[in-house]
Amino acid sequence: MTHILVVEDEPSLCQLLVNNLSFEGYSVEAVEDGVPALAAHTARAADLIVLDLMLPQLDGFEVLRTLRDRRDHVPVLLLTARGEEADRVKGLSLGADDYLVKPFSVLELVARVKAILRRTRPVDRPTLLRSGPFRFNLPRLEARREGRPLELTPREFRLLEILISHAGRTHSRKELLQLAWEPDARPSARTVDVHIANLRRKLGEELGSPWITTVGGEGYRWITPVEPEPGGAASNG
Repeated sequence: MTHILVVEDEPSLCQLLVNNLSFEGYSVEAVEDGVPALAAHTARAADLIVLDLMLPQLDGFEVLRTLRDRRDHVPVLLLTARGEEADRVKGLSLGADDYLVKPFSVLELVARVKAILRRTRPVDRPTLLRSGPFRFNLPRLEARREGRPLELTPREFRLLEILISHAGRTHSRKELLQLAWEPDARPSARTVDVHIANLRRKLGEELGSPWITTVGGEGYRWITPVEPEPGGAASNG
């Protein structure tokens, strides 16, 4: 299983990253400073490190410099509140693979992680899926019904991906909020209901069979079996 080390000292953001990356099927370990990050990576080598630059003691630049001085080429995705070009250039020149400037979308972070892992690791998890009349291409954020593309927003596709990735399982509104929204967005359970209603409409539920069922008092569930497409590509998980 792909192992990701998250180095982030802001508790709410750290938990958001752990929740979303764990949901994607990765093994995730989290620490809040540079020294324990290097120790954790030594104890169990990460396949990717999500590294905040602004850390209390040993900052992200020093962590990255130490790794590269050791000839350790583990992929690193930098997180920074700094928007200055000089910081981005410095991080990339030290050997970072990519960066995100805070505040960032959790959807973009997950996409960046997947893109880095596709470049650096073999594939072992299906990302082309089918379910009833639908075909899904997860890396491209594409959904089609009987060959017709569905015009979904990134948020709608993220909700759809969560549901189809665990078809038959009920996802609570709280879980969907944690996995599909940023912590500073402060959406409500009603926000989830509105997005699910829009998603149902775009899926064409008015044409007949419901694909997303409401579980009273609990949340939502994708009820049609989901299978990998024969010969489909795969992603890291």
